[in-house]
Amino acid sequence: MLAFLKTLSRPVKQAILMSLDVLLVPISLSVSLAVAAGRVPSLGVIQQEWLAFVVLTVAAGFLSILLGLPRVQLKSYELSALGLSAALGAVLAGILAALIMLGHSRVPVGTPVILALMYSVFSAASRMILLQILIAIYRHDTPSKRVLIYGAGMTGIQLAMALKAHAEVRVIGFLDDNPSLQGMTVAGLTVFPGRRIESLIKSHQIERVLLAMPSLSMPRQAQIARRVGKQGVEVHALPSFAQLIGEQQIVTKLAPVLPNSVLGRQHLNDALNGGCGAYAGRVVLISGAGGSIGSELCRQILGCKPRALVLLDLNEYALFMIDRELRALAEDTPITIVPILGSTTDARLVRSVIQDQQVQVILHAAAYKHVPMVERNPIAGVTNNVFGTLTLAQAALDLGVERFVLISSDKAVRPIGVMGATKRLSEIIVGDLARRSGGTIFAMARFGNVLGSSGSVVPIFHEQISRGGPVTVTHELVTRYFMTTQEACRLVLWAGTLAEGGEIFVLDMGKPMRILHLARQVIERSGHTVRDAQNPEGDIEIVTTGLRPGEKLHEELSISAQLERTQHPKLSRTREKVLSEFETARALQALRAAIDAGDAKALVEETLRWVKRDIDHNTVTSEEAGG
Repeated sequence: MLAFLKTLSRPVKQAILMSLDVLLVPISLSVSLAVAAGRVPSLGVIQQEWLAFVVLTVAAGFLSILLGLPRVQLKSYELSALGLSAALGAVLAGILAALIMLGHSRVPVGTPVILALMYSVFSAASRMILLQILIAIYRHDTPSKRVLIYGAGMTGIQLAMALKAHAEVRVIGFLDDNPSLQGMTVAGLTVFPGRRIESLIKSHQIERVLLAMPSLSMPRQAQIARRVGKQGVEVHALPSFAQLIGEQQIVTKLAPVLPNSVLGRQHLNDALNGGCGAYAGRVVLISGAGGSIGSELCRQILGCKPRALVLLDLNEYALFMIDRELRALAEDTPITIVPILGSTTDARLVRSVIQDQQVQVILHAAAYKHVPMVERNPIAGVTNNVFGTLTLAQAALDLGVERFVLISSDKAVRPIGVMGATKRLSEIIVGDLARRSGGTIFAMARFGNVLGSSGSVVPIFHEQISRGGPVTVTHELVTRYFMTTQEACRLVLWAGTLAEGGEIFVLDMGKPMRILHLARQVIERSGHTVRDAQNPEGDIEIVTTGLRPGEKLHEELSISAQLERTQHPKLSRTREKVLSEFETARALQALRAAIDAGDAKALVEETLRWVKRDIDHNTVTSEEAGG
């Protein structure tokens, strides 16, 4: 019946709102007279005050246009517009007071104050009523999705308020696990217990659940997504308020939560495309499964639908956490999750796990990777990185594992410290086994720093900023390659699929970034300013501490400049010369002797000596290729 309101032009709508502002004057004045006198004004009283009615009505029309009230959309009528209505009412009260003082009106003295209040209330109420009528009309004519918001906190309330302006969405209520909120009315909506989600979906015909709890863990989101998904209902998630700051509206920040791959990024099937060939339907072992890279590899491999995931890690808590997370993600799949607590240096354990679980693919991510720590503890570093790789890779060869992929580092290229040297020796071991292998495909994936990984520079910067600074960088000119954990792991999985044996896959890391520039970015994006000579009043100072032992000013991704393109545009491959089988055996023998003797100094010398010999081999090879 009132649907014609939708077809009205903007000028016509503005004219209606102005007419409303004018019409409210006689109504407000009549009510004010009744309140002031304590009784309904008679017709004679109203006739006696005809001049006040006319003057105030005409003034209201001019003032409404002057203040721009008709141009304020109903859905945007908030505190600022309410202030304009109050200002209009105050001016009308002033005019009435002037008429009283000039003897042109004989209303009670307190009437102007009552008029200002009544006009403001009636103006706001009338617009709210009109808005509800329009919303009802649009909802009647427009199919709307019935949604529940999971989370009745600040984020949920903000989302509910934003959705009120969307006719295509109807919020039925909140869900929350907090008992103190359950049963309350928040933002005009009832807060229901989270355990009632299934019954509410059925009784209210819910079509979508919106997760508005940024602190909710990924496994918990996955659990809710699975429960809801079984009933054919979509689940969307909203990020934290820190991520909502920007030009994009809050509603557009909602992103779908996928029940089988709650990874906080692009859907796995889209991300990997053909990169799952080596893992689908197979038993995959990930060493270092609880670490930054290992855990992300586990999450992404789930999207490839392996038969089983074997998680090997020496850190009990890290293993417990990733096992718990993966079990939640794989709950509705036939994928088996097998946690193994132990070290890659334990030959008996490694062989029994590969045999018992019938492992077909190994991704070796377990390693000590922090340069200063390995420099101070060379025996532990060489034992874990070099002999852990040897133990796992040799077992893979002996037991007929299909594929073995070593996760390496750009620090393995012409290393000057122990950590980089251990990674290069790991590559030499894998390269030597690839040369001797008749069945197992051995390959290596080499990349630079991973943003957000444990011990990486960005979290350290954030920690330093939270303490008030200073932020430390080792050198003003130092540069590093950076990549997100998600992208690095996607490319590693692609490398495992494309591997033919003996290659080193080099990930496209883009251009190296100056750490000093990165530090400034992190400070500024944290809402602070850099304190330096140009800005002595800044918040956070950047201090240069000097390169640490084993660190280089700039890293490289390949010894050889001869990189071949692969099927993936961000993945190249190279084949680098490694020590001969005899030299590799001699190097390992020398390292083992130093470890058995507990001689850290001799161990470092032997490690760097054999790596230097390897560098010399590759330098000669590169010169021959260039000549």
